[in-house]
Amino acid sequence: MRQIVLDTETTGINPKQGNRIIEIGCVELYNRKLTGNNFHRYINPERDSEEGALAVHGLTTEFLRDKPRFHEIVEELREYIKDAEVIIHNAPFDLGFLNHEFGMLKLPTFDSHINGVIDTLVQAKEMRPGKRNSLDALCEHFGISNAHRKLHGALLDAELLADVYLAMTRGQNSLGMDIVIEQSSGGIDIGEIALAEVTVLRASEAEAAAHAEFLDGLDKAVKGTCVWRTPSL
Repeated sequence: MRQIVLDTETTGINPKQGNRIIEIGCVELYNRKLTGNNFHRYINPERDSEEGALAVHGLTTEFLRDKPRFHEIVEELREYIKDAEVIIHNAPFDLGFLNHEFGMLKLPTFDSHINGVIDTLVQAKEMRPGKRNSLDALCEHFGISNAHRKLHGALLDAELLADVYLAMTRGQNSLGMDIVIEQSSGGIDIGEIALAEVTVLRASEAEAAAHAEFLDGLDKAVKGTCVWRTPSL
């Protein structure tokens, strides 16, 4: 199963007001393992970032001026995400921008290129109702270090989200999914091989008497019967 963990940075919060994508970061998972086949691009939005957005990502107009426009990287992106399941934190935000960018180029929607979306914010709210479920809060909850995250960055956030997603969904795997039945050179399952006889070593009379004396002392201490003399339910 191929999954892509995706994050974007933008010039503002609303594409309908002319805001654009300025960074895309993607991390590939294959059968729940990081492959290292990542996708990361900075993009020239041909406009300034709003003050609030700039405070979040720190990507200035000067830094982005010599970066490619969205139409110059879109074919690479389409090929990279094709038929993958995409994992996003607060998916409506990123999908809104991606579909807007694709629409401006008269391309089929971003959604139509992929094989479904997992919104980790929705998952987190179901797992932790009433709790803070930002990416930082989830990193703290699952013990994932984000000390190096001073500003938001699409690739860094996608890498953190991949770790969070794997931690969130670890219990969904079968406990035995990674267990492989070994075979002998003759092709016989080891489960068919008889186990050795179990040897039982019983306590001597002296050991049993010493144990009983110890339990008598516990009975006296608790003014009743200690748990080792209580019949199991």
